[in-house]
Amino acid sequence: MVFSVISKVLVALPLLSAAEASGGVEVDLHKGLFIQIALFVFLMLVLKPLLFDPMLKLFEERERRTDGAKALAREIDEKSANAQATYDTEMAKARAVANAERDKLRAEGIRAENEILSRVRVEATTTIEEGRKKTLVEAEAARTELKNQSAELARAVASRVLGREVH
Repeated sequence: MVFSVISKVLVALPLLSAAEASGGVEVDLHKGLFIQIALFVFLMLVLKPLLFDPMLKLFEERERRTDGAKALAREIDEKSANAQATYDTEMAKARAVANAERDKLRAEGIRAENEILSRVRVEATTTIEEGRKKTLVEAEAARTELKNQSAELARAVASRVLGREVH
C-alpha cells in the first residue's frame, strides 16, 4: 500500500515537470515533501511489525474468541432446548402415569365405598326388619295380654265409675 502511493508519486514527478515546461500549473517540490515521504515510509516500515501487525492479530483473536463464544452459546442454547424438551416429555409421561394411578385409586375408593355402603344398607335393612318383627311380636303379646285382662279391667273401671263393686 505504501509502496503503491510512493510509486504513483514518483510516476507523477516527470509529468509535473512536463506540465511545468508547457506553462501549466507550477508545483513547488522542495526537500520537505521528500523528507515527509521518507519519514512516512520509515514509520510504516517500523510501526507495521511493532504496532499494526500485533493490533491486527489482537483484533483477529478477539473476533475469533467472540465467534467461538457465540458458537458455544448457540450450542449451549440448543442443549438447553433439547433438555427442556426432554424434561417436558418426561413430565408429561409422569403426569400421565400419576393421573392413571390417581384414577385407579379413585375407582378403588369408590368401589370400596360402594361395598361398605351396600353392607351397611343390608345390615340396616336386616336390623329394621328384625325390629319390625320384634315390634309385631311384642304388639301381639300385648294384645293377647290385654284380651286376657280386658274383663278384669272392665270390672275395675265399672266399679270406679259406679262407685260400687261389680262382679
